[in-house]
Amino acid sequence: MGRLRISSRRRGADGAAVRKMALEQHSVPASAPEALSGVPDGSAGSDASVGSGATVAQPSRLSGNRWLVPLVVVLLLGQMAVAMVTTAVQQTPTIDEPVYVGTAAEYLHEHRLIHNPEHPPLGKLIIAVGVAAADPHVDRSFTGDQGQLGRHLLYESGNDPWRLMLLARLPVIVLTLSFGLIVFAFARELAGGAGGLVALGLYAFSPDLIAHGSLATLDVPAAGFVLTSVWLLWRARRRPRWYVPLAGAALGAALATKMSTLAAVPVLLALTGLSVWCAKSPTESRRRVLGRAAVSAGVVAAAAIAVVWASYLVVDPRLRWTPQQPVPVVHGLRELVIDLLPFPESYGDGMRVQFGFEEYPWQGFLFGRLYTGSLWYYLPAALLVKTPLGMLALWAAGVVAVVAVRRLRPAAPYLLVPAAVLLAAAMLGSRDFGTRYAVFVPMFLAVAAGCVLTVRWRWAPVAVGALVAFVAVSSLRTYPYYLPYSNEAFGGPAKTHLRLHDSNVDWGQDLGRLADRLDERYPGERIWLVYKGSGVPSFYGIHAADPRKVPAREVRGLLVVSDSSVAKATGRLAELIDNSHPIDTVGHSITIYRR
Repeated sequence: MGRLRISSRRRGADGAAVRKMALEQHSVPASAPEALSGVPDGSAGSDASVGSGATVAQPSRLSGNRWLVPLVVVLLLGQMAVAMVTTAVQQTPTIDEPVYVGTAAEYLHEHRLIHNPEHPPLGKLIIAVGVAAADPHVDRSFTGDQGQLGRHLLYESGNDPWRLMLLARLPVIVLTLSFGLIVFAFARELAGGAGGLVALGLYAFSPDLIAHGSLATLDVPAAGFVLTSVWLLWRARRRPRWYVPLAGAALGAALATKMSTLAAVPVLLALTGLSVWCAKSPTESRRRVLGRAAVSAGVVAAAAIAVVWASYLVVDPRLRWTPQQPVPVVHGLRELVIDLLPFPESYGDGMRVQFGFEEYPWQGFLFGRLYTGSLWYYLPAALLVKTPLGMLALWAAGVVAVVAVRRLRPAAPYLLVPAAVLLAAAMLGSRDFGTRYAVFVPMFLAVAAGCVLTVRWRWAPVAVGALVAFVAVSSLRTYPYYLPYSNEAFGGPAKTHLRLHDSNVDWGQDLGRLADRLDERYPGERIWLVYKGSGVPSFYGIHAADPRKVPAREVRGLLVVSDSSVAKATGRLAELIDNSHPIDTVGHSITIYRR
């Protein structure tokens, strides 16, 4: 029940005032104050000064039709679904997808852990739901590596790659939409219905979430499971017995999807203890509460471990594991960590493969600079380019609100610390390949942004609404080319390739669109192709030669180059590009030159 707010002039009023009070009481969302567990009652309902001219308000109220909020939720998720399904239909396989789809088919037909140990099975089991619906023909005699596995399934086994890829992507799309409901629920508990809609609006219009939520990859599922675990721990502040085991299961789902989420484990165990501490009764002793907190952290860890083991057992109850690729040898602290983790042997070998990747001298590209190695500031810079301007403003305001507003401070460790730790871990990595490594940021900060409405300035609702509308317009303008999105300050999607590369721009997704463009505008012309991706150009009717394998004087006609290859061009390719002039682009990821 919401708290009555009665000014001194209303005390002792007549029956009309009493009726007005009853109406105000009815209009306050019941769930919002309850969600602020751990906050003294006096602070939840009273105004508190925050800076000059600002007061902390009750969570925003949505009066009128009781179906308004559900209707807006449906509309927001509906447009996101349309954007993701359209993208999934039109895009050819990106670089990573064939590996995951091929491994998912292998799980279904071989019931063995053979390829792709560097990623645990759960995300690929989710993809396998769509693969099972496609019912592809699987060549059981195939003996190639994981890079060849997906290509063989898609292009060499008599399957329709368009249909197979769409069905493989659909489970991830459904999961992405489900995480949108988590974002809405989390923000609504903190800031009421209006705050929940602001958070969901930012989530649903996020170009990064639409782009990667429409692919059969693991980034969005892993990030969403971490968010779900944090939300459940927040709810555990009131009912730890119900939500602590569920939070452990969600954390286990994240660990069983991507190993990079291991960085969040210490944070979530600490948040478990914090939630149990906040749920204590006034009569409990400190020692007893600390004991319950430790036990609850153990429950979360045990549930997470159980989910990881279950994901491997679902694939192969006998847990057979014979590596089909070289497993690097690691030493020191890394090997000690692997030995201490209570996970299957293949999980440990997968971690060794990941550590091996960290030692490789990868190339990066940022703001026109090609470099070897990694830059610690790469991900913040890439997020600055690829996040809508209105969203950046609301993220900043949300962080300030969560920290500055007394009533919201209990939520700060839940919203800010897991995202900060995961971002720091990703920034220390060696692969500067894209914002997909930080796709959890738009999830967590969308919830924080919804809390801006709890600080009542006169201009706040209008300003927040305008910024959300700006985000929506920016997102809709890039439709359906979400992968190469960049905001207006950096020139929009057409200019992203000048500043970033790889999965920020060109991940091999536009091979089908290229085939259509060549057929419509350049029929019969000689094609020279440098394509970065996992698709097979000849399958889509593109018959081209590699210009790097012949003398430059023989390269005449159309030179078609993926923008990531343009960014990294050296030697012969750089010379060919310099002596050509661009005449067309495809999907903001492939450039067509005339020679």
